[in-house]
Amino acid sequence: MKYKNVVKGIFKERPNRFIANVDVDNTDCVVHVKNTGRCRELLLPNTCVYLEKSDNPNRKTAYDLIAVEKVREGKQPLLINMDSQAPNHAVDEWLHKGFLFSEHALIRREYTYNKSRFDFYIEDGKRKAFLEVKGVTLEHDGYAAFPDAPTERGIKHINELISCMDAGYEAYILFVIQMKEVHTFSPNDITHPAFGEALRKAARAGVKILAVDCIVKPDSMELDEPVNVNL
Repeated sequence: MKYKNVVKGIFKERPNRFIANVDVDNTDCVVHVKNTGRCRELLLPNTCVYLEKSDNPNRKTAYDLIAVEKVREGKQPLLINMDSQAPNHAVDEWLHKGFLFSEHALIRREYTYNKSRFDFYIEDGKRKAFLEVKGVTLEHDGYAAFPDAPTERGIKHINELISCMDAGYEAYILFVIQMKEVHTFSPNDITHPAFGEALRKAARAGVKILAVDCIVKPDSMELDEPVNVNL
């Protein structure tokens, strides 16, 4: 997936979860943050960020904050996409290339089943499956974790997928790690132990838990290699 009109800026502060103050070419700008998660370990003062300039002149904010360079001691900064909408777009492209299912599979997004809405519904011959996508931006020394804040909605999605399994469908949870240089993914039991418990319950029920890293550039993100999942 590609962005248009990407510019570099310097992060200053985040007054609330929707906006940030960023220095763009020595001009203070209020920008929209495309991730309502905490991201406290990423959005530090004077950190380099990347913004997509909107082509809508009527918007209150001219830019969307889409990526950040995570500063690491003794290493080059790690570029992390933090656009919460990017994982679903990237997964859509990935599925259409024939990953996980065949290239001829029928792929539908935002599909409603019973009272639940899933990120993807896939039919591939006799196979019928639901897939939920979770974007991951939390990383430490090559270990990625989700969530970075408690998510009752995430637990609800997991339980709904277990119900789909009971009804005869395949079910998947795909954690899209929005960066490279990660070797292991685990649920963040410290931040939300109930999410980890639900994820392990789903795995025992037959829900497939997957993690894939991404090739991230300032103007693009593409799913790349599978990452070990340690529940």
